[in-house]
Amino acid sequence: MKDRKIIFILLIASIFLLIQGIPMAKGEDQKKMTLQEKRVLKWREERDLFFKNHQRSPLLPQDKKHFKGLKYYPFGPKYVFFGEIERFIFHINNPRYYATFLTNKGTNKRYLRYGKLHFTLEGREYIIEIYKSILSDYLFIPFKDSTNGKETYEGGRYIDAEILPDYKMKLDFNMAYNPSCAYNEKFICVLPPRENMLRIEIRAGERDFR
Repeated sequence: MKDRKIIFILLIASIFLLIQGIPMAKGEDQKKMTLQEKRVLKWREERDLFFKNHQRSPLLPQDKKHFKGLKYYPFGPKYVFFGEIERFIFHINNPRYYATFLTNKGTNKRYLRYGKLHFTLEGREYIIEIYKSILSDYLFIPFKDSTNGKETYEGGRYIDAEILPDYKMKLDFNMAYNPSCAYNEKFICVLPPRENMLRIEIRAGERDFR
C-alpha cells in the first residue's frame, strides 16, 4: 500500500512538470540554440579557410603567412534576434529609395533601403536599418557599436542576412564580420550610417584583427 502511494505521488509530480512544460521547453530551447551555434561555428571555420588559402583573401602577404584564424567573441545566444522586417516602400523616384554610403576612400556607394528591424537587448529596444545590394538578394546591415576602437574594428562591422518568408529575418550579431579594409587598406569599404550607430556594446561576432 505504501509503495502504491509513492508511485501515485511520483506520477502526479511527473504530470505536473509535463503540464508546466519545464523539461520540454528547456530541451527544445537548448536544441535550437545548439543548431544556431553550430551554424555560426561552421561559418567561422569556412571564413578562416578562405582567409588562409584563397587567392582573394584580403590579408596582406605577411599576415597570411602567420595566419592562425580570426578572433571572435564566444557565441552568445542573447545576440540572436528573429522578427518581421518593417519594409520601406519608396517609389524609385523618391530620393530615399537609395541609401548613399560614404566609403573609406571618400567615394560613394549606393544600396537599396529595404527596411528596419526592432530588437530588444538588455531591456532596451533598438532599431537597425537594413539595406540590399542592387545585384544581390541578401540583406546588408552595416553597424557600429560601443566596442569599436576598443575590442572591435574602429570602422564598424557588417552582417549579411537572408530574406525569410513573410519578410522576416534572423539578425545574428554572432556572425558580424569586419570589412576587408580592416586587413588591407587597398580595399574600398562602406562606412556604417548614422542610423545604425548602436549605443551599446555588441560583444559578439568578430573582434579586431590587430
